[in-house]
Amino acid sequence: MENINIIEILGYVASVMVAISLMMKDIILLRWLNFTGCAFFVAYGYAIEAWPVAGMNAFVACINIYHLVKIYRNKGQQAQTA
Repeated sequence: MENINIIEILGYVASVMVAISLMMKDIILLRWLNFTGCAFFVAYGYAIEAWPVAGMNAFVACINIYHLVKIYRNKGQQAQTA
């Protein structure tokens, strides 16, 4: 049996995180899990020098952050008006 290295484990963890995120009903949890999976994929892509993997996942991570900021700002504004 071959030894699995840390980089491979990182790729598997990233895949699992993204897959689990897509099963969430709660959009905030979906965004956080997807962001985490994307961040792991960025590290994985960088480690194996797969720049399209790193670049695309960095872009998706930024999209997740954008939407999370929007969600949290809307919640803050709703709390102020209540």
